[in-house]
Amino acid sequence: MSTISTLREAILSAESKGNALGHFNISDSQGFWAVVKGARAVGVPVIIGVSEGERDFIGIRQVVAMVKSFREETNYPIYLNADHSYSFERVKEAIDAGFDAVIFDGAKLSFEENAKIAKQCVDYARGVNPEIIVEAELGYIGSGSKVLDSIPEGVSLENLTTGDEAMRFVKETGISLFAPSVGNIHGMLRNAPEPRLNIDRIREIRQMAGVPLVLHGGSGTSDEDFQNAIKAGIGIVHINTEIRVAYHHALKKFLNENPDETAPYKFTKTGVEAMQTVIEKRLRLFSR
Repeated sequence: MSTISTLREAILSAESKGNALGHFNISDSQGFWAVVKGARAVGVPVIIGVSEGERDFIGIRQVVAMVKSFREETNYPIYLNADHSYSFERVKEAIDAGFDAVIFDGAKLSFEENAKIAKQCVDYARGVNPEIIVEAELGYIGSGSKVLDSIPEGVSLENLTTGDEAMRFVKETGISLFAPSVGNIHGMLRNAPEPRLNIDRIREIRQMAGVPLVLHGGSGTSDEDFQNAIKAGIGIVHINTEIRVAYHHALKKFLNENPDETAPYKFTKTGVEAMQTVIEKRLRLFSR
């Protein structure tokens, strides 16, 4: 496929076709190859995300080098996002390292403090490289990517982000992407159906915010909700827990069946394949 030169162009191109870009978090090179192979199999651009904890583990400049070297070698549209950064300092660190996009997560702060720091991030990014995309969140949906027994503490499925709040927040901060609370939660519920997304609210927010929307906490969401949410204005979908669970189950099964295997490249292979299967399935759905 032909290269789309910037992430901004990739997002707008997908939205113009009624599609969304997939965003998948990684912690190591196994996750990287699962995302890359999955995206190339489907033939669509893809975003790799690394949260604060993930990028501290894999190495901030190391993950930048991994993504950029692959992009330069293959001419393939793969992009890197600093997911869930909780301070200006961590956002600045990612911008300075060469990330394509950054997220300031001030969802637990007051509207005013959240907007203040988000604007600080936008101003800094524009001074370094105007092509760097800055995203911010409004509305707490929990944190972390894990299997849960109940709705995360502090999350309200009734008190969702409103269109007026979104419009004001985008206007005050200048962000290029907006992540609302629309019935989504971080993580997956163990013994209960996932909350349904509020499609009408997504449509309202997209119209009033004036920028593409990002759906965090996509793992476990129904295919129907995904498709309707993308039609209503979701431009990027985040998936993490689903691929972590797939990796965990595949690795556990292999090691139980092969307890004497000690070569990591052999026993992690099944985990990579399991993640790739999930990634391909999701990317095909987001690109219908």
